[in-house]
Order: sequence, then C-alpha cells, then structure tokens
Amino acid sequence: MRQIINLQDTFLNRARKENISITIYLINGYQIKGVVKGFDNYTIILDSDGKQQLIYKHAISTIIPSTPINLVDKNLIEE
Repeated sequence: MRQIINLQDTFLNRARKENISITIYLINGYQIKGVVKGFDNYTIILDSDGKQQLIYKHAISTIIPSTPINLVDKNLIEE
C-alpha cells in the first residue's frame, strides 16, 4: 500500500531538521524571518532574532525557504 505524503509536514520538518531559515508572509502582508522550531496542525513556532513566535497557520499566506528544500525521501522512491 502506498503511503500518503503530507507535503506541508514534510516541508516544515525538513526546514526544522536542517535549520533552514524561512520567511513567512502573513495574509496581512507582514513578513517574519526565522527558523522553524516546531509545528502542529494549527501553529508553527519560529525562532526569530532569539525570540520564539507562535504563528497560526490560518494567518499564513506564503512560506519561502532561504535555500531549496528537498521534498523527496530517497527511501520512498520505487524503482
């Protein structure tokens, strides 16, 4: 049986594990830069300038990483 891939969780988890800096654009136009420290279904904890911020996902418009994030798990690729 094929495993269902959740792109949002994969993206955020790779950004967290690899300490990739991201820019979060909120729906009000405000932008926040930092590193993902954790996330759940509704929120993201971002470390920004030494301060932690809890950001609600429903307020997010776009997330842009500072470097590309590889979303393909080499262990899941079928030959």
